[in-house]
Amino acid sequence: MTNIEKIAAEIDHFQIENNEQLEQFRLQFLSKKSELQTLLGQIKEVAPEERKAFGQQVNELKQKAQQIFDEQKERLESSVVFAGGAEDYSRPVPTPGLGSLHPISVIMNEVCTIFEDIGFHIVDGPEIEDDWHVFSALNFAEEHPARDMQDTFFIELRPDVLLRTHTSSVQVRAMESQKPPLRVICPGRVYRNEVITARSHCFFHQMEALYVAENVSFADMKQTLLHFAREMFGAETEIRLRPSYFPFTEPSAEMDISCKICGGKGCTVCKHTGWVEILGCGMVDPNVLDSCGIDSTKYTGYAIGIGIERMTMLKYKINDIRLFFENDIRFLQQFKSTTL
Repeated sequence: MTNIEKIAAEIDHFQIENNEQLEQFRLQFLSKKSELQTLLGQIKEVAPEERKAFGQQVNELKQKAQQIFDEQKERLESSVVFAGGAEDYSRPVPTPGLGSLHPISVIMNEVCTIFEDIGFHIVDGPEIEDDWHVFSALNFAEEHPARDMQDTFFIELRPDVLLRTHTSSVQVRAMESQKPPLRVICPGRVYRNEVITARSHCFFHQMEALYVAENVSFADMKQTLLHFAREMFGAETEIRLRPSYFPFTEPSAEMDISCKICGGKGCTVCKHTGWVEILGCGMVDPNVLDSCGIDSTKYTGYAIGIGIERMTMLKYKINDIRLFFENDIRFLQQFKSTTL
């Protein structure tokens, strides 16, 4: 017991100012040949009725020595200490981590770049719109059931003012202010009064493309879509068009791409069909052209609507749209390789 008290006093008074003294402390109190280890080896010589108390005290002393060692080691590693004991204040400060683009921004930029490379240019418009640009000019009659396809946020004091439900409103403004030939893309945020789930949200992002000129055909649109799909998802990507309905295009179609997860063989992502839907498209309805002041007897055009969240989920294999808007740093750091 006298030895325990002696070693405890030595631990309390041991001065650690540098790495050499830290190592000396470890050798003296924590190594296999240390004084504490020697005491544990002598436990057989202690009277049976005192062994338990003796062992507890030695172990507590060893734990105390280990704690001191860890604390002093961390302190020494956190700063450069010279022989004179002064810290090096000329050391560079730690730099903050670099940020990165949000995955939605990454895919939006990629989509826009693909269309810009084939002659489209970006146009923008307000997110708070009027009924004419969001619905009426796009062939939605006032009582048309197609208005029910989109659950809209209206301004309470101005029922003709709303948060846009698609970026097609920007296409209307472009057709009203520019003369054909017209080749534009309209990226932006849109709003719909929907229940937030893993697959839907009350706000999301779209990129719509519009091409209006003389003799524009469905074949032109199909070739543009094939080019886009292969630039976005790889040269081996195949597409298919299925008949659909949109009030502002006729004929209308949904476009699928061959599933990138299973290579078209069938899996849970593509519901074992080998295809995944990514966008809607169609030839601009003549009524829309006429509403925007364009002669539908002379000009034709096509429109393409792309959901950026869906595209991003496919590209990065993300299964929950809510992750994009939670600002969880653990999620966003996965895209840190994409620099600003």
